[in-house]
Amino acid sequence: MSLSRLIGGFVVRHWRAYAASGLMLVGIAVLIVWLPRQVGQMVDALLARQLHGTALLRELGLLLAAGVAIYGLRVGWRLQLYAAAYRMGVELRTRLYQRLALQGPRFFQTRRTGDLMALATNDVDAVEMAASEAMLAGFDGTLTLVLVVAMMTLGVDWRLALVVLLPFPLMALAFWWISRHVHEASRQALTAFGQLNDHVQETLSGVRTLRALGLEARSSRRFGELTQSAADAGFDAQRWEAAYEPAVGFTLSTAVVLALGFGGWLVWQGEMTVGQLTSFGMYLGQLIWPMFAAGWVLALIERGRAAWARLEPVLAEPLSVDDHGTVAAVQPGTLVLQDLHFRYPGQAEPALQGVSLQLPAGQTLGLVGPTGAGKSTLIKLLLRQWAPQQGHIHWGPWPLADYTLAALRAGIAWVPQEAFLFSATVAGNIARARPGASRAEIEAVARQAAVHDDIQRLPQGYDTPVGERGVTLSGGQRQRVAIARALLADAPLLLLDDALSAVDSATEARILAALRQQRQGRTVIIASHRLSTLLDAEQIVVLRHGQVAERGSHHGLVALGGWYATQWRVQQLEASLDAE
Repeated sequence: MSLSRLIGGFVVRHWRAYAASGLMLVGIAVLIVWLPRQVGQMVDALLARQLHGTALLRELGLLLAAGVAIYGLRVGWRLQLYAAAYRMGVELRTRLYQRLALQGPRFFQTRRTGDLMALATNDVDAVEMAASEAMLAGFDGTLTLVLVVAMMTLGVDWRLALVVLLPFPLMALAFWWISRHVHEASRQALTAFGQLNDHVQETLSGVRTLRALGLEARSSRRFGELTQSAADAGFDAQRWEAAYEPAVGFTLSTAVVLALGFGGWLVWQGEMTVGQLTSFGMYLGQLIWPMFAAGWVLALIERGRAAWARLEPVLAEPLSVDDHGTVAAVQPGTLVLQDLHFRYPGQAEPALQGVSLQLPAGQTLGLVGPTGAGKSTLIKLLLRQWAPQQGHIHWGPWPLADYTLAALRAGIAWVPQEAFLFSATVAGNIARARPGASRAEIEAVARQAAVHDDIQRLPQGYDTPVGERGVTLSGGQRQRVAIARALLADAPLLLLDDALSAVDSATEARILAALRQQRQGRTVIIASHRLSTLLDAEQIVVLRHGQVAERGSHHGLVALGGWYATQWRVQQLEASLDAE
């Protein structure tokens, strides 16, 4: 979709605001072209000594009333226009946010967070200005130009008008040339700002790592380079936009010289009155706004086009996983994975190949295996963050793809290894899973996650702000708060992706005991490197190189003497050494 179609569709939806603004601008334009003619007639009447006393005061009163009316109409059209234009900004930001919220990991692997944030700020602002200021300024300038030229030609003297308008085609050519450079410079300026924004976001997110590695000076130098690059790009864009003004100034200066020279000759020849030349001069002065408006409008449109060229691909990007499901509510049942094959884009080796298993409702499945064996990948397929290239996943009576993404995510509680906490209170973070939960319910799940005592020791207890990403809490505390949040969701399927890696064995045992007591038919899948986590799992699957290498209960796998048995003996030995 082009920028013109986007703005056209918006104008059609909000035609009342644009129509009201347009009518006000018509009124302004009519009053503006009336004023010079009225002043010219007053000058001729004063020179002829035909205007004095009450009549003069009445004429001056009319001029003052026209000025007040123009002021009121200008305020009115701006109120109408900006109210509509801000709605466009809201619509675009909402569309962008909704699109980003639905995209999967594949999309964010190729997009920078800071640049996406820049799209929601600078780029949307540029498109909004093109739909507001550019639209109405273009209409106002064009209408004023047409009326003023008509009055100069038909109302004063057509010969003088033709002479005065001779430089204007050259100005149009200059505008065309400048606009091409404004578009490219605006695109580079928006891109440079996005790169700067991305560096700032990345630096602030990883500030502790930068300090630990002693990279503050390097990051500061890089920030300076990006800042200078953004400033240079912005300056270049402003420099080209400023080029409109000299073109307008030169054209109007030439027009004034031609008007005074040829108009003075016509007055000398008696073919034009002084009042008419005065009116013509005022009309010529009124051409300043349409000319400056033309340059301003072109700059805004080119800036908007450059911004839309960055925004439109993001809004039109297909979803990583199609949301074409029709089942709006999860119906828990047996989870069936049949012959799953999956390879990440750009990777030569498959992450999963030929994985098949069945997990009855209410049972616990343990996923183990070496690093990179495919445990997290399998969980991501269950979350539909990715779709398998081959094979099927069924949950209950329906294939996983038949559920809407909203229903599927409402039916699954997921705790990743790197738990994410929001910049809110501890209670607020836990309640994200169910905003209407009472404090008693929040404390109950915190006890199940073995984090209640830790929370009580915080300065404000459950009302303690945790900072961005939970920076004030330890890794184990963040994991347990995330587990409490997942338990509060009370979803039929609970996914724990190495979610107990940062807690000690005693705390792990307390959490697992609470899970056993509170499971109540909930299906649980636990991916873990610590095999003691899976002792009570009805089924344990060992993944190696993306394939199912072993399968069975804990005791059965130990007796089998394979990879699982070897790891179990090693971990038991490590535990005994730690105990000593």
